[in-house]
Amino acid sequence: MSGDTAHPDSAAEPKKGCSRCPRLVAFRDDNRRDQPDWFNGAVPSFGSQMGRLLIVGLAPGRGGANRTGRPFTGDYAGDLLYQTLTGFEFALGTYDARIDDGFELVDCMVTNAVRCVPPENKPTSAEIRECRSFLQARISQLPRLKIILALGRIAHDQVLAAFDLRKASYVFAHRRRHELPGGPVLFDSYHCSRYNTNTGRLTTEMFEGVFQDIRAEFSD
Repeated sequence: MSGDTAHPDSAAEPKKGCSRCPRLVAFRDDNRRDQPDWFNGAVPSFGSQMGRLLIVGLAPGRGGANRTGRPFTGDYAGDLLYQTLTGFEFALGTYDARIDDGFELVDCMVTNAVRCVPPENKPTSAEIRECRSFLQARISQLPRLKIILALGRIAHDQVLAAFDLRKASYVFAHRRRHELPGGPVLFDSYHCSRYNTNTGRLTTEMFEGVFQDIRAEFSD
C-alpha cells in the first residue's frame, strides 16, 4: 500500500530497539517506564517506497511519533504537515493522528534525521552523525526519488552530509531550491513546529508555498 510504514528489514530502517546512542536509549527506557503503552522506539519511515518526494524532519516528538510509532503523528507539526500533503494530493484518507487511521501517503515518504526521541527535542551532534547511515540508505533505496524536502536546518545539514556536500555551498533558507550534483533536488522549509507557527516564523501560506514549488518541479 502507498501509505505503508517501512519495516526494519534493511539498512534504511533501524530496529525498534536500536542501541547506538546511549543517551537516547536511556531516555527511551525512562519513557517506557512512564508510558509502557507507547511505541518508545526508533520510528520507521512512513510512505511509498516508490515515492518521488522524501520529506526529512528532525526527530520524533515525545508525545507524537514516539507515542504512536509513525513520523509526525500525534503532534501539532503532523497536523500541519499531513493537512498540507493532503491538499497537494500527496495523501489519501483522513489523518486522525493515529497509526491505524487508514491515512496513506502518495508518491512520497516521511522520515526523520534522528529516529529516536531526544530529550527536549534536541539531539546531540554525535547522535545526528550516528543516525546518518539510515538516512543515506533511505535515500539510496528510493529508486524514483526526485526531490528531498528538509524541514529545518538540522535536516538540511543532514541531507547534505548524506551526500558528502559542504554546507557552505548550500545555505539553508526557507523555500530555497538546491540542485545536488548527481542527486535529487533539495528544497528547504522552516520546520512546521508549533513554535515556528505560533511565532509567525512559518505561516500556513509559507508552508504551502514550498509544496507549490515542489508540484511545479514535478510538472516540468
